[in-house]
Amino acid sequence: MKYLLLICSETDPAELAENAPDVQVRDGQSVDVGAGRWVEEMDGRGVRLFGSRVRPPAEATTVRVRDGAVLTTDGPYAETKEWMAGFDVIECANLDEAIEVAAKHPAARTSMIEVRQFWTE
Repeated sequence: MKYLLLICSETDPAELAENAPDVQVRDGQSVDVGAGRWVEEMDGRGVRLFGSRVRPPAEATTVRVRDGAVLTTDGPYAETKEWMAGFDVIECANLDEAIEVAAKHPAARTSMIEVRQFWTE
């Protein structure tokens, strides 16, 4: 079964870097330098299919179509403290294994990881 690991943070990248010694900030976005070891382990296990960090929320564009018109808004849709920092797509036997994989991700120590199974037809 395929799962999406949605990596979300509630903390401003600069503040996160100040409070977590293994986090560096690049381009206004937090990057956990320990993620490389996690990627190597999960790639070695054949669990991680792909993933990436994403640009900061300030660079997002929200798209809606209303009455046939395309409406765009700069930034994320909702004004929340949480922001999506990145994602990974994994393939695991079941939810328990997906949780185990997510718990090993370095971002789980400073942020949160939402685990969602892909919809199967």
